[in-house]
Order: sequence, then structure tokens, then C-alpha cells
Amino acid sequence: MRKFGDLTEADITPKSVYLNRRQILRAMGLAGVAIAGGKVFSRFAFPPAAVQAGTKLDVSIKSPYSTTEKINTFEDVTHYNNFYEFGTDKSDPAKNAQKFRTVPWTVSVEGEVKKPAKYSMDDILKLAPLEERIYRHRCVEGWSIVVPWIGYSLNTILKLAEPTEKAKFVAFQSYYDRGQMPWAEHSGIELPYVEGLRIDEAMHPLTLLCVGMYGESLPNQDGAPVRMVIPWKYGFKSIKSIVKIRCVKGMPPTTWNMYAPNEYGFYSNVNPNVDHPRWSQATERRLGEFLRRKTLMFNGYDQVASLYTGMDLRKNY
Repeated sequence: MRKFGDLTEADITPKSVYLNRRQILRAMGLAGVAIAGGKVFSRFAFPPAAVQAGTKLDVSIKSPYSTTEKINTFEDVTHYNNFYEFGTDKSDPAKNAQKFRTVPWTVSVEGEVKKPAKYSMDDILKLAPLEERIYRHRCVEGWSIVVPWIGYSLNTILKLAEPTEKAKFVAFQSYYDRGQMPWAEHSGIELPYVEGLRIDEAMHPLTLLCVGMYGESLPNQDGAPVRMVIPWKYGFKSIKSIVKIRCVKGMPPTTWNMYAPNEYGFYSNVNPNVDHPRWSQATERRLGEFLRRKTLMFNGYDQVASLYTGMDLRKNY
């Protein structure tokens, strides 16, 4: 496996539209962001914000955090999903989420912060230059994918909020509307979906606030219009369709940990040495491939290992 930063166009198999996208804008210099009365004002020279699913995004940075592995096809990533609000079968979200309304959309940042704020999608798209980050992902069920996400580090928005010294964790909440998501009543999990990170995990530059993929804004079934992407953790930690980010003192509840605490721990780091109670995590199958491959500790993202120095990762699974 090659190291980060060695990607060439020959290594990827993206959507055809993505191959024909406009020339990537040259990186723009930071000029600052100011907050006034809960409203965000940016000095970046961004085009008008696009929040409808499938709208092309202008990406200014090819991130050095990207893997060099072959990207899964757009068809793979948009038609094999876990999104229980739209059904429990992997094919359900692509069918059932098409009329999901994501405009207008607001994300609140609150809790143990000095500067709480509410952000529209226009605000979120203007906070920082958008990066393309090609991340590998490992699902707790044993399959894996490689996706070209678009966004920027979550710490961008957290730094603006200025967490207090009391903030030890960050809690996330997804959107839930029974009228738009009638399938959720049969999901077996408590909704709205909630997730959480320790604050140092949330501040790590690999933790991505994601607004798009394959050169476009997010499809509904993949978490439109804004989601988290945390590549060293199992996929269910990357919460979709976020409406609330809250800095808190104590470890927040998380959906799958509440549902089955013996199977899904709070940390949920990819760890091939800790089996799920019902299957091994030592190997994985990449979508589109027949043979299985060895699962890597932290999914191969060794940059985060120092976050867990001294921790028993069997106990803190």
C-alpha cells in the first residue's frame, strides 16, 4: 500500500460526471471568518451555496489525508447504505430517501461553548475552503468502501464556538421527521439518531464535517445535506443528516450503544483484534471485490493512535 499523498487519477474509479467536472479551483488563502449575532459572515470568494442533492461543488483542495486506494463506484456508495430512518435493508435508503427535504437546513452548535450559533447550509459551505478527502471505511458488519468525500475538518466549526474547559465530549443529533421517515418506526432503534466523540477525537483534523462526495453535494441516502465522516471508526459513528452539535461535560448516549451495549461500544474504533460478539473483525470485504482483505488497526489511520495511549482498547471497544 502506498502512502498518503501519492494518489493519481489512474487510481480511482469515480462517477463519470465526476471525471468531467470543472477544473478544480486553485486553493484560496484564508481571510478570516467573523460571527455576529449567531450569523456567520465569510470573506472567502465562494460561489453561491449549493445544498440540493447532486449539485456540483467547487473543491479547492486535494487533501493530503487522502488514501491512495481505488475508489468505489458512485453506484456502490449510493445503493448500499445503512440509514435506518429510510429502511433497514441496504437498498432501502436509495429508494425511500429521494423526496427527503433538505432545504432549508440549520445546524446548531451549543452546550459548553462560549459562542453558540446556528448555521444555515450557506453558512457551512462558506466557513472554509472545501477539500476532497478520499477515505477508506470499515463497516462493523464486515464490508468496506473507499469514498471521495468533500468537506473540511470539524474543528473549524468547533473553534469558532470556543468550547469551554468543561467540554470533554461532543454529542451529535440527526434529523428525524416521522412524516418523511415512516420506515423508521420499524427500525428497532430509538430516534432521533445520536452519536458522540471525545473532544480530542472531534478536534482531530481527520474528523470531517462532510457536505459532498464525488464532486457533488451529498445524495439524500448518504446523509444529505451535512454529515460526519470519521474514518478510523466503524461506519455507524459517522452520523448522517446532522442538525445539532453539542459540547458536553460527560460521555453522551449513542444510538447503537444504547441498543446493544455488549456489541457496540462508545469508542467503536476499527480494531481487528476485538471481535464483534457475532463475527470476527479480523478481515473485511471491499464492495465490488470477491476476496477478503486483512482489517487494519484504526482502519490504517495511525495518525490517531496517540489519542488512545494507555487505554485498554478491548475494554473501551
